[in-house]
Parts: sequence; structure tokens; C-alpha cells
Amino acid sequence: MRKLACAALLLGVAVYAWPAAANDGLTKIIKDPKQWGIQTGDYANTRYSKLDQINAGNVGKMQVAWSFSTGVLRGHEGGPLVIGDVMYVHTPFPNIVYALDLNDDGKIIWKYEPKQDPNVIPVMCCDTVNRGLAFSDGMIYLHQADTTLVALDAKTGEKKWSVVNGDPKKGETNTATVMPVKDKVIVGISGGEFGVRCHVTAYDSKTGKQVWRGFSMGPDNEMLVDPQKTTALGKPIGPDSSLKSWEGDQWKIGGGCTWGWYSYDPETNLVYYGSGNPSTWNPKQRPGDNKWSMTIWARDADTGMAKWVYQMTPHDEWDYDGVNEMILTDQQFNGAPRKLLTHFDRNGFGYTLDRVTGELLVAEKYDPSVNWATKVDMDKASPTFGRPLVVAQYSTEQNGEDVNSKGICPAALGTKDQQPAAFSPKTNLFYVPTNHVCMDYEPFRVSYTAGQPYVGATLSMFPAPNSHGGMGNFIAWDNTKGKIVWSLKEPFSVWSGALATAGDVVFYGTLEGYLKAVDSKTGKELYKFKTPSGIIGNVTTYEHGGKQYIAVLSGVGGWAGIGLAAGLTDPNAGLGAVGGYAALSSYTNLGGQLTVFALPN
Repeated sequence: MRKLACAALLLGVAVYAWPAAANDGLTKIIKDPKQWGIQTGDYANTRYSKLDQINAGNVGKMQVAWSFSTGVLRGHEGGPLVIGDVMYVHTPFPNIVYALDLNDDGKIIWKYEPKQDPNVIPVMCCDTVNRGLAFSDGMIYLHQADTTLVALDAKTGEKKWSVVNGDPKKGETNTATVMPVKDKVIVGISGGEFGVRCHVTAYDSKTGKQVWRGFSMGPDNEMLVDPQKTTALGKPIGPDSSLKSWEGDQWKIGGGCTWGWYSYDPETNLVYYGSGNPSTWNPKQRPGDNKWSMTIWARDADTGMAKWVYQMTPHDEWDYDGVNEMILTDQQFNGAPRKLLTHFDRNGFGYTLDRVTGELLVAEKYDPSVNWATKVDMDKASPTFGRPLVVAQYSTEQNGEDVNSKGICPAALGTKDQQPAAFSPKTNLFYVPTNHVCMDYEPFRVSYTAGQPYVGATLSMFPAPNSHGGMGNFIAWDNTKGKIVWSLKEPFSVWSGALATAGDVVFYGTLEGYLKAVDSKTGKELYKFKTPSGIIGNVTTYEHGGKQYIAVLSGVGGWAGIGLAAGLTDPNAGLGAVGGYAALSSYTNLGGQLTVFALPN
């Protein structure tokens, strides 16, 4: 069982009248519900829209208004941007960008197709996905698979500047979107399965010049931490906090990648994101807590200096990447107003923290099948405060190399992967797409070679036992109590990003290809429509010509759909996902399409 299984390891311009809104700054666009100016809906990552023309009373009448073929197969994550009268659509590798005229039936205004070395494809994990474009001050930003960050003129598609953020020959690639903040563009990096030492970088949005870079592990000055001022659970992290948690110089190939979502609070001027798994997947080869992988970071947007950190899964033994989105809300907590951060981690725990101080307030399981830890220690007087209490039976570290630890829940793809949740201020609930999947995990010794896979584990995945038989749930979550309010069963993982609206409707997509609309209060299904391919994209909404539209990319792929996307049949391939999701091929097939919905005229 030494077969390496990471799926990714396989393999003329139209004249156009530009809307005035495009030059008024991203913040103004984000506040206008008629537009969709950022992948996450807003800087707080709520994915909530104030539009309510489509509502719980009429969504059942929704119809397809128009569609657009992307011309690319593989997994379509992320979603379109809508700036004024223009929609911007992206694709997986080769990362084509389309500008579509909403005033002219989606006519193509311009198309940008970067020339990338196809050798980047076998280095990508998992699948050749890209989570979307960004916009700011008349520019469209694309972070290509080969780590080239490109700024395009939003009117014409002309390339204004580009900068290389990493080196695919070392295993550094990109699958994520970027986040414009003030005069900067915040960018992450992928490559944890290749022993990359990962970082977050800020580039000047006008010129592409690097402003700051903070690594996930290593010396304090390279991580941009202050030993006395940067805190973890309210206490200074102290000097060399990362170096002391690694054996020798293993931190130099430590992982901690930053390919997830970013949020920003203008009041605190802090950028929030998560770092991923440590390298290798064999925990025996990297003793210690492996800081600061698996960590929530709060960094100053101007300087990159970290204000606080919180490591969710010290010395990760299961590939529970910590990159999922940080959702920022202002809510009542224990009778007092608090500035909160809510995070649904791959490890199966839903965390609520004070986003100003990093104080840990709630940590509870958001899937009842989670068994690798009994709980997170919430006793502030305890020496293990804030740490998960690991169950020995499911510890791949304690069971050792070449031992197949069976029945671990969740699987490595987590109770939730990158597919973003949504929050409605009307219900104070979070709507979370989840994976109801468990695994067997066998670590083995692996050597490091730059640019070569550095995984060191064989996995198999399967639906959570003693449950509804399916591999997914779509849940409503109370972040102040740490409780599931309602849960909808799905036959496959829900790998699509959710959308909540003021019309009391929540939208999400399924791996079989259904766009679904449910009541935000009860979860009652109100509408569904099967698109041409499985949906792993994120649902978005906008208004044009006085009419509200719902848009979603379909195109099966990603880690869950890698078997279909890459034509894999070995059940252990795709790090166990191929076997786990083998039945998916009976329900959908490859395709790349944008489908747009509206109420009938």
C-alpha cells in the first residue's frame, strides 16, 4: 500500500461603456447588493445578499435565464464577479478569464487566456481548480495555477502587470483567489503535499511590487511575529515559538500552506486566514507541535505583523488543513456585544473566537460522527487549554508507521473543506456545506526531494457509519451555542459554497449537479434544478435591469470529484477519494458551465 495517491499528483477588444461604479472603489461595490464585487460576498466572508426579489415565497418559480459554456473541463470552484453591467467568469487550468456584457445577452467583451506550462498540472493538489477572480480600482486580478499574479484592465483585458509568487518546480502552485485590501492584494500559496514552506504575501495593487511576506513557520522575523506582542490564547508566543516546535530544520519543508479564503475587518485593520497541514502526512517524521501550521492568523493589513494566532490541531496526524474561511460577525455573546470570528475547521470542530483578542469562546463538533478527539479543552486553568483531546485509537502517531488506523472521522478532506459557509444576520445562523465522511489512514516513511510528492500516507474513504448512508449534510449552525439547528442529508458531500439572502432563502449546489434553495429558518427544500455537471462552485446573486439573478458554475471535480475530473479508477488514488466517491459517476459527468437563474417575467 505504498501507492501515492494525491489526484493532483497525476496528472481584438470590444468598445464598451464602462459603468461609473467600477471606479468608486471596491468597498462601495461590496456594499451595493446589485453587484457581486468579491468572491466571499464581502470582506467579512458572510456570503449574504440583501437582495430579496427572489424569496421563500416565490423561489419555487425560478427558471434558467441564460447559460454560458466555459470551454474547459475539470473542477469549477469559485464563482463569477458582477461589476456594473459586466460579469467576469474564470475557469480551471488554463485559467481563462471572460468578460461578459450583461446588456447584450452575455456577449464576450474580452477573453484572456494565459500561456502556462502544463507541467504545473501534475503538481497541483487536488484537481486543477481555481477559486476565482478579484476586482479593485478598474483591475481584474487573476492568480494563475503557476503562481503568476496578473493584473488585467477590467475594460479591455490588457495585462497591466504580473509577478511570480512561487516556483512550481519546487511544488509551489495556486488554486485560490486573492483579496484586495486598500492599496494591496493579499495572496497565498499551495504545495503542502510537496514539502513547500508556505506564506502569505501582500503586493502593491498598482505595480505588483512586494510589500510584505509572512511565512507560516520559521524564525520570528520571517513569520512577521513579535515574541512579546503576538499572542496565542491571550499569552505572548515568546521567542522562537515555531523553531522550538520542529525537529532540526524540518520547518524549512514544513507546509502550512495558505490556499484558503481571506477576510478583513476595516475597524481592526486585521486580515484573517488559516494555515494548512504540516508536511509530511506521516506524523512520526516531524515530532512536536509543528507551529504555526493548522493555525488561525490575524495580521495587520499594512505591515503583515501578526497580532494573534491560534493553532487548532497541534502536530496534525490526519491532514486536517486549517485553511477554511473565517467569517466575521458582530453578535451578542453571553449577553454582551462581541466582534466574533467563526471558523468551521477540517478537523470537525466549529470555532468561535473574539476576533480582536483571539480569545477562544466556543469549540464544538459540527458533525456528530467526529471521533478523533473527544472535545477541545475549554478549561483556561488547564495545561491543555485550547487543545483537542485526542482519542488514542484514532491517533496515527500513537498507532505508528505502517499501521492502518481504521474508522477515523472525519476523513482527511475534513467535515468541511474549502467550500465556504454563509451567514444570515436575519436568523443569526451559519449555513454550512459539510462532508459526512470517514477514513482509514496508514502513514509510511517518505523522503523529501524538491518538487516531488512528500505525502507519506495511504488513505481510503467511506460514508460515516451508523448514519444516513450518505456522504454529506447541509446544516444550520448556531455559533454562540455551538449547536446544529437543522441538518439536511445529502448522498454526496456538499462541495459547493452557500449563499444566504434577505429573501429568507439559502442556496447551495450538490455534487450530482443540483442547485437547491431551502428556507433559511427551517431548511425546507423550496426548489432544485439539475445543471449539466456536478456543482463545486459557489452560488452568487446580483441584480441587473431591475431583476435579481442567481448564478452558479457547474463542473464536477475538486478533491471529492477528482476521479471523474482526472479519469482515475484506482480506489486509493486521489488520496482515497476515488474509491470513496466512485458512485458519483452514475449521477453526473464532466462539464464547465455557468447557469443563471431568475423569476419568470
